[in-house]
Amino acid sequence: MSNQHYFIFETTSGFCGIAWSDAGITRFQLPAKSAEVAERMMRRRASGAESGVPNPMVGEAVAAARRYFGGNETDFAQLDLDLDGQDEFFKRVYAAVRRIKWGRTTTYGTLASELGGGQETAQEVGQAMANNPIPLIIPCHRVLAAGGKIGGFSAPGGAATKIRMLNLEGVQVRSPIGEQASFRF
Repeated sequence: MSNQHYFIFETTSGFCGIAWSDAGITRFQLPAKSAEVAERMMRRRASGAESGVPNPMVGEAVAAARRYFGGNETDFAQLDLDLDGQDEFFKRVYAAVRRIKWGRTTTYGTLASELGGGQETAQEVGQAMANNPIPLIIPCHRVLAAGGKIGGFSAPGGAATKIRMLNLEGVQVRSPIGEQASFRF
């Protein structure tokens, strides 16, 4: 991607990163314990991007992420995303997930049905979630397994991070046995 930049910023939950191109946001890094770790992770995920000063839309995204991790209801739907290079089905999944509002959840199966598919499509929805380049802004943490089970979460901290994010939104879910280690938010 040409002209891709990134910015590392602090929230009440740790240091996040965001990357963008001229077309929109390309990557988001959930909180890390230090700016150095967040930058290392962001540079790995947005290879070729250079540190930059956020444009107004990215500045809005940073402010919204800070509000989110501060526990304030936040909507990211107005932000432009650059999903160039993503599979067309994944783009459809991400568009559907972006419509899930603060404090709401759905399941992989429900999303699959909304997209006109069955059980095999639910597995593809899961793959899209696991490969989400812009977590939080594409709120994959709001997608649960059947029966309201937490399911997986490929972000640092795994299921524990997903639970904490949902708790910020007032959604109470049971912690799975043997949950993965998480960051401090």
